[in-house]
Amino acid sequence: MAHLDHSRAHGGAELALRRTVLAAEGWTPQVFLPEPLAGRPAGGAGDAEMADGPFGDLLHRGVPVHLAGPPQRAGLSAGTGVTGGLRGAAGLLRVARALRADPAFRGAAVVHANTTRAAVYGALAVDRRRQAFVVHLRDLVTAEGMGRLAHEAMRRWVLGRADAVVANSRATLESARPYLSPGVEQLVLQSPLGLEDPVPAGTVADEVRTVGMVARLAPWKGQELLVRAFARAFPAGDVRLRLVGAAQFGEDDDVALRDLAGRLGVAERVDLVGHVEDVAAEIRRLDVCVQASLRPEPMGQNVLQYLALGRPTVVAGAGGPLEWVTDGENGLVFTPGSVESLAAALGRLADDHALRARLAAAAAATPGIASDAEVARRLGELFGSLGR
Repeated sequence: MAHLDHSRAHGGAELALRRTVLAAEGWTPQVFLPEPLAGRPAGGAGDAEMADGPFGDLLHRGVPVHLAGPPQRAGLSAGTGVTGGLRGAAGLLRVARALRADPAFRGAAVVHANTTRAAVYGALAVDRRRQAFVVHLRDLVTAEGMGRLAHEAMRRWVLGRADAVVANSRATLESARPYLSPGVEQLVLQSPLGLEDPVPAGTVADEVRTVGMVARLAPWKGQELLVRAFARAFPAGDVRLRLVGAAQFGEDDDVALRDLAGRLGVAERVDLVGHVEDVAAEIRRLDVCVQASLRPEPMGQNVLQYLALGRPTVVAGAGGPLEWVTDGENGLVFTPGSVESLAAALGRLADDHALRARLAAAAAATPGIASDAEVARRLGELFGSLGR
């Protein structure tokens, strides 16, 4: 197996791939990253190079990690306009050529592209080769969901080359179906969550002390919306807001959020935690967990982590989360983008201990949430069927 990813950042896709590889049974994983350090040749990665990313411990567990090609940090364009687009396309071609020249890559029976960017250069790398090509869809296949250039590449080239697609939600798969070739294997499968010790169902505090979100800092993820709703729901008192996650891929840092919290008078009660390794521990300390994406979320891992850990959960009413959260049953659903609707949901939970306890118990009992081992087993079955 050749697993392709475009980054060593602590993104959701990268953490999901790491968890998948660590749980792998029945296939031999190799990870390929187009991110050699400046001045270093492509090839096998050293411990020092990998220690700061989500794949840092794979080498110690005997999983080969290969660095091949130039970095791909700016998506399908390395700037704006025609010049930037051409520069980005040239970078993708260089990555594809580097992969095709790599003996370890050529020896893989199945190539698994873990992200949209990896799928674009992966499709080029497997072109006219007898390798099964699996595209992992973690973004909605729309211009809004993945960017205009990526969307064009996916619908015109990548998905037509795929032998199988793995989608993180039914909504994600439906967005891709118009572009798939007949007979392509299709699998809807959640990402592995990295959870080992769920809390007892229905364990909630007597009162709400901490509201929080676990997600990378990005404008569309809705942290600003949550800060505004928090200030409206809890203009005074001891309730705190924790935003867990860091900015990535050149997106905004936390300065704007701190400034907003200051203007709203809640800066002393808003904690920007940054990236953490133990996500489960952070979620357990939250009395209310929020997903507040401003555009339809294909399927945030955070939502399933909230549910699996039995936390009172609030989600935006669009996209993949609605496949798991039913309003008033195992969580609350608010109107996407609405400060008023989100604030009302937060206030409702803060005022009603019985509601929080009931939703927490139902969240922990949500049917269909798979363990990491089960996710890896189902992926392994797909890989095995293609590699024969």
